[in-house]
Amino acid sequence: MRRVLLASLSAIALLAACGPAEDLTSVPAAVFDEATTAQLTSNPLLAEWTGPNGGQPAFDKMDLAQLKPAVEAGIAAHLAEIDAIANNPAKASFANTIEAMERAGEALDRAMTYYSIWGSNLSTPEFRTLQGEISPMLAEYSSKIIQNEKLFARIKALHEDKGLELTPHQKRLLDLIYDRFQLQGAELTGEKRERYAAINKELAELHTKFSNNLLADEEGWVTYLKPNQLGGLPASYVASAKATAEGMGKPGEYAVTNTRSSMDPFLTYSTERKLREQVWRNYYSRGDNGDEHDNNAVIAQILKLRHERVQLLGFATYADWQLQDNMAPDPAAATALMEAVWAPAVARAKEEVADMQALANSEGARITIEPWDYRFYAEKVRKAKYALDSEEVKPYLQLDKLREAMFFVAGELFGFNFTAVAEGTIPVFHPDVGVWEVTDRTSGEHIGYWYLDPYARQGKRSGAWASSYRSHSTFDGPETTLSSNNSNFVKPAPGEPLLISHDDADTFFHEFGHALHALSSTVEYPTLNGGVRDYTEFHSQLLERWLLTDQVVDKYFRHYQTGEPMPKELIEKINKAATFNQGFQTVEFLGSAIMDMRYHTVDPANIDPRAFEKEELAKLGMPKEIPMRHRSPQFGHIFSSEGYAAGYYGYLWAEVLTADAGESFAEAPGGFYDKALATSMVANLFTVRNAVDPSEAYRAFRGRDATIDALLRDRGFPVPEKAAGGQ
Repeated sequence: MRRVLLASLSAIALLAACGPAEDLTSVPAAVFDEATTAQLTSNPLLAEWTGPNGGQPAFDKMDLAQLKPAVEAGIAAHLAEIDAIANNPAKASFANTIEAMERAGEALDRAMTYYSIWGSNLSTPEFRTLQGEISPMLAEYSSKIIQNEKLFARIKALHEDKGLELTPHQKRLLDLIYDRFQLQGAELTGEKRERYAAINKELAELHTKFSNNLLADEEGWVTYLKPNQLGGLPASYVASAKATAEGMGKPGEYAVTNTRSSMDPFLTYSTERKLREQVWRNYYSRGDNGDEHDNNAVIAQILKLRHERVQLLGFATYADWQLQDNMAPDPAAATALMEAVWAPAVARAKEEVADMQALANSEGARITIEPWDYRFYAEKVRKAKYALDSEEVKPYLQLDKLREAMFFVAGELFGFNFTAVAEGTIPVFHPDVGVWEVTDRTSGEHIGYWYLDPYARQGKRSGAWASSYRSHSTFDGPETTLSSNNSNFVKPAPGEPLLISHDDADTFFHEFGHALHALSSTVEYPTLNGGVRDYTEFHSQLLERWLLTDQVVDKYFRHYQTGEPMPKELIEKINKAATFNQGFQTVEFLGSAIMDMRYHTVDPANIDPRAFEKEELAKLGMPKEIPMRHRSPQFGHIFSSEGYAAGYYGYLWAEVLTADAGESFAEAPGGFYDKALATSMVANLFTVRNAVDPSEAYRAFRGRDATIDALLRDRGFPVPEKAAGGQ
């Protein structure tokens, strides 16, 4: 964790924080103005974290009135620290430049932890107003660091010093920092430099606007049901919908909220076709209603600004720029992978639709399968083909038991123990949040803490995700990990168990894989905990493979009422149906991934996102019965930030690795719990984070690169004699 050098620190404490002896006198202290110093010493959102094992965020002291002053002071402090590094009269060294940069900015890091919680878990109209003010400030601050000429000169001098003796981790860190500065426009000058910074600020505002528009449509559109409109819905869903409606001031009614966790099961089970259409249209029109929350104009402006910005750097398209630091070397490679999977996926989807239409005809439904029918009839086909009813599975999938199953897998593979922390011991930002201490099961050494925020609520963004409040590092004294998983399960009625679908159980394991990736880190420097976009999803996807292992199923798939294990015949049905509906799942994902790449490989000068989406999907041959997983106006992955922009394909790239690595476990003597292979997986793929090039890390584990053959087999698609290379 970076260490803030407060002006009030004694000279001895300052020198102790500076690194190797030869550099002790060459790291000047940052000088903060009076206002910044006052905030650093009094604002609870900037205060050093207290508590056991290095401290934890003071979530119990979150006060929105303190947020903007905290961010402003954190920015000022970090910029002062950066100026001190940049203006250091001593010759640039790794310690007085790179390590000093790693050490700087801790106060802002702390403030941003609270900012992210408000943004993702506890959003309110008041916060969104502040967010609109803070996001451009953050963009401007980031540009000031990247465009600090003296700082970059020091970084460049070190990068070009062929005689510099560095460890492999230090070399990787220096390369990553140098490349990041270059790709962010550090070498621009004059008007280009000013325009680049201005674009960053405009984009920050637009990303925030996109997110808030989407959240407004998720919160503002609710379908309320009467007691006579509940046909086909499972009892657990009805109970949750009733509790949700009561919480919204609608006693006696049942609420279908405009989120995937509420929409998906409704479309799967409801026999009310007109209501299915209404719920479907509400969900897939988020951000696309021609009102004050419409995102189409926002998207157009984002695309234009991104294109203009990368042209300042000499790149033809945004995708060419974005893929500079990915496993896929260029947009053509990413597109080739998607196209190799697209054709068999569409062929399978057409077979699925034909099966559904035949079943609907046999029932005398007299309908043509529409998008709002797909889930409903897919479930009927599943029952007919495999005698597998999703509701038959859910009684064996309790959230609490699945959490225990994840802990079991983490123990077997990673040697971790998870122990619940007594309520009130460590602060949380909502009563629903639980905390567990993670320790090494052999030595008892503290590894970190894991937070779980499982339930949907007003102001919480949809979906599931993982985040870290503190990353592992050792260069400046050991810092342990604070990792978090966040879900949006519909909270059950009081006293009722939370039963989830098999797909939701997959997602639960997936996000826990991200947490284990963070908790297993052994890297020296905070920045090395970052990742390569089309590689970071691999680790989480890989953990999904343990959900249906015999050890997990036998011990944790227990009926919530009787405690009886899941019957063997039901497990066999699940395994036989493993490739069921893969056409739908693959096509809806690839529709979004291919559109993402097309948005970012064209000149967007006159783009109309609504028309562009329609035209490109038609060219692609998108089945009319399947929408994109994320339609453009709600595609937060690529338009609420730049994290996945021109990179959503990365999920598929990671799945190539996942399927290939999964086969290695399936073939191992000890199967998925093979000790030697698990040890290699943890050592080569998890602990190193981004301290090792991903391609090298995977080869160290597998002994070769991956191909898409395993992925095609995994999904039940035909494997051509010479499959296109995934890696």
